[in-house]
Amino acid sequence: MKPRDFAGLILLGALWGGSFLFIRVAVPALGPFLLVEWRVALAGVALFIYALAVGRAPKIRTRWRSFAVLGFLNAALPFSLISAAEIYLTASLAAILNSTTVMFTAIVAAVWMGDALTARKFVGIIFGIVGVTVLVGWDPVALNGVVLLSVVAMLVASLSYALGATYAKHAFSGIPPLGMAIGQLSGATALLLPLAVVSLPEVTPSVVVTLSMLGLALLSTAVAYLIYFRLIENVGPTSTVTVTLLVPVFGLLFGVLLLDEPFGFGTLAGLGIILTSVVLITGLAPRKSKPAPS
Repeated sequence: MKPRDFAGLILLGALWGGSFLFIRVAVPALGPFLLVEWRVALAGVALFIYALAVGRAPKIRTRWRSFAVLGFLNAALPFSLISAAEIYLTASLAAILNSTTVMFTAIVAAVWMGDALTARKFVGIIFGIVGVTVLVGWDPVALNGVVLLSVVAMLVASLSYALGATYAKHAFSGIPPLGMAIGQLSGATALLLPLAVVSLPEVTPSVVVTLSMLGLALLSTAVAYLIYFRLIENVGPTSTVTVTLLVPVFGLLFGVLLLDEPFGFGTLAGLGIILTSVVLITGLAPRKSKPAPS
């Protein structure tokens, strides 16, 4: 991997990890539906302008039903659940729980697509379940009914991402990733608009809230997608998926350093176990590099 691509991978991890920080700051003032509506709408417009500039404008109208399904599974539902959960959860806890998407993807792919559930993946799933248990049970956030419901919302969001990824692989074979991103964001924007309209805040959002919303939409969504697509082209999907290991780490760092969120042994232990699950399921264990031919 070239230094430029490695830097892009680190930046992508920081942008996606930072999304949990932006949500934690903005969602108490805007509410989950309005925040997510702004997120998907602004990001969709930004990506569409980019697509026009580079001559890759997608044709969405011909497959609007499929994009509506993808937008629901891969954006509207998980984004809303994560935002609602972060009213009660710390950004760091939400970022770590989001890593269970890899675990749910392995399960959904096995059930829906018939992908082999190897012994390594099975052990990884067990590690994921144990990691969530340790994280939630030993995290400094006081466990009560609302917090537990928020944790369930985070896990359902991860399941929704898994369903969305599997559906995209099944229904959008050969469609360029940029077109899929714009299509799903457009579908999510249309689906969330009625909910956003009826949940407008009574008080004008502060500058900090507005900047967090813009950071979430333009940096952690639009710019992050562009970096992601570039990495897919330059280094391939296997290397790009290592960003899964970086996102919760950045989420934890940002939450602790910028929001002064509490963390303890349970947080670090849960993070370590869940990241082990990610490595086992994705096969990201380090490999010995072959010597270059002379």
